[in-house]
Amino acid sequence: MKASLPITRIGLTWLLVAQVLVILPHLPYLPLWIIAMWLGCAAWRIQIFRMRAEYPGRLVRIGLILAAGLGVFFSRGTLVGLEAAVVLLVAVFILKLVELRSQRDALVLILLGFFTQVTAYLFNDGMLAALYSLLPVCALLAALVGLQQSRFAERPLVPLKAAGGLLLQAIPLMLLLFLFFPRLGPLWSLPLPSDKGVTGLSDVMSPADIAELSRSGDLAFRASFEGPVPPLNQLYWRALTLERFDGRRWSQTLGAQQGPAAIWRRQGEPLRYSIVMQPSARPWLFGLDVAETSAEGVRARADFGLERRRPVERPLLYQVTSWPAALREPEGDPATLRRALQLPPQGDPRSRAWAEELKQRHAEPQQLVEALLAHFNREPFVYTLKPPPLGTDNVDAFLFDTRRGFCAHYAGAMTFVLRAAGIPARVVAGYQGGELNPSGNYVLVHQFDAHAWVEYWLPGRGWVSVDPTFQVSPSRIERGLEEALAGEQSFLEGSPLSPLRFRQLAWLNQLRLGWDNLNYGWQRWVLGYQGELQLQLVRGWFGSIDGRALGIGLVAAGAVLLALLALVLFAPWRRERDRQLRQFQVFERLLARHGVQRRKGEGARTFAERASRELPRQAAQISAFLAAFEASRYADRPAADPAKPLRALRKALPWRLRGVRG
Repeated sequence: MKASLPITRIGLTWLLVAQVLVILPHLPYLPLWIIAMWLGCAAWRIQIFRMRAEYPGRLVRIGLILAAGLGVFFSRGTLVGLEAAVVLLVAVFILKLVELRSQRDALVLILLGFFTQVTAYLFNDGMLAALYSLLPVCALLAALVGLQQSRFAERPLVPLKAAGGLLLQAIPLMLLLFLFFPRLGPLWSLPLPSDKGVTGLSDVMSPADIAELSRSGDLAFRASFEGPVPPLNQLYWRALTLERFDGRRWSQTLGAQQGPAAIWRRQGEPLRYSIVMQPSARPWLFGLDVAETSAEGVRARADFGLERRRPVERPLLYQVTSWPAALREPEGDPATLRRALQLPPQGDPRSRAWAEELKQRHAEPQQLVEALLAHFNREPFVYTLKPPPLGTDNVDAFLFDTRRGFCAHYAGAMTFVLRAAGIPARVVAGYQGGELNPSGNYVLVHQFDAHAWVEYWLPGRGWVSVDPTFQVSPSRIERGLEEALAGEQSFLEGSPLSPLRFRQLAWLNQLRLGWDNLNYGWQRWVLGYQGELQLQLVRGWFGSIDGRALGIGLVAAGAVLLALLALVLFAPWRRERDRQLRQFQVFERLLARHGVQRRKGEGARTFAERASRELPRQAAQISAFLAAFEASRYADRPAADPAKPLRALRKALPWRLRGVRG
């Protein structure tokens, strides 16, 4: 591409189309003034092309850049950070349009377009977004082709066809690099965009927090099992353990977060499954008790949970093995047991007194636990997402006055009473159950599946899990939240248009699950195709292989692919097999390079005679070639080979064009 050449009309048209397609996926995260800026710059550039406006001067360009910077600062509150940087990049991408003077400037704009398109994946890396990205990429390639080919001015779709062909030719190499190119860890971590709302569990639990999650239909994660899917009422997905109680809220302690991994013993049969977790901006992962994983950068906490070094800010795939029947800390860690007995020095006197009464009546801790569960089952407790206010002593108010609440109320109250009775206990927060997708045989866990339950410690048995909510509302555990709240119509009341509200419509529900299955496959096999999964695939195909051998194989396979692509592009089998005609075609190309083009319908003799007149210094060699060609072609005289006079003609022509070959 020559830097000084002007921009063609078709090239400018495709540049404008490409800009629209590149900016479109960014619109939800861009301020409105960006749209006005693009409309103004596009109109200005069109008027420049029509010679009705002038290029902006230096002061105007500086003013536009400063105005864009101020716009980013006032709309985002800063010039630092991911969102501000993307807005600034889009603004520069737009402003570059008005100073396009040559093809070199257009090339810079096209490269900016490719980079801007990549930043869209920071906000949305779903399957639809990936498919859409092919449109701006194709438009940018069409602009690149149109800039170099002025003959496309009357056929604007020809550059698009050429761009599509380039994309198709790149697919084999793209697949090769995707499958085998080593996955490198990021050199830095990008923060999650604040405009991209993320819901999920917090490290502090109050009843209001769980109630808010129970009204959300957002996806938390998907789980796919090796073998049959366990019954949904047995799926308790642990996220974190809450040990500290301040009288109103439960929260984590430093001991649970930073202490060494808990000691446990494997028992029974394991469950093996994989999880694709949605962004949560939190470091903890989900798993069934007791979970272990070989995922890089993940450790087991002191409370049997899994924690990642970095917050989960992109969809994350990891493999888990769980031992549901494991014996968890049968000897007990003294520091952990002390934390599991902590209570505020004052507050909730009736609950404390009742705990002492239960302790007097039941000498064995297990008997006390069973009596407490029977109390929840026997008394008129109600499961609801709309409980009344509780006041200062909220445990007392819930147990003895209102008796209306949901999992956070029941788990918190039971843990309080057990601690007051001298039994170590703590609240476990996570998700319970899920929705089975028969299309892919995996479980979808949504935010409304958020749940809290209790685990208490017994000598020799270790930590034992129990769910008081099941005693009040078995349907919540066995059939899900929607069934449990059928009477009060509060399920997803904050999302009236959510497809989850219409699961009773079979055709709509089947369509929703089918689409989710496609997205799950995209996240698992494309976004989740990272180092561990890639290594498993390579070893499954080639056995044990080291990095050096993989690199050599990747280079060799790339070379083979490029060679095959070259064969397809140049198609040597399509070349003229007739030796005489091939020699005449070389003769044509030699003369064409010197300005003598063969006209349509012009015979060989007429063409050679005209060439002799236009190139008198090479007239003898031209006549010699014509005589040899006619003799071998029409008189069938093999001895009259045109190759020798053709070589003589090549030597007689000026040296700068002797590189033309037959």
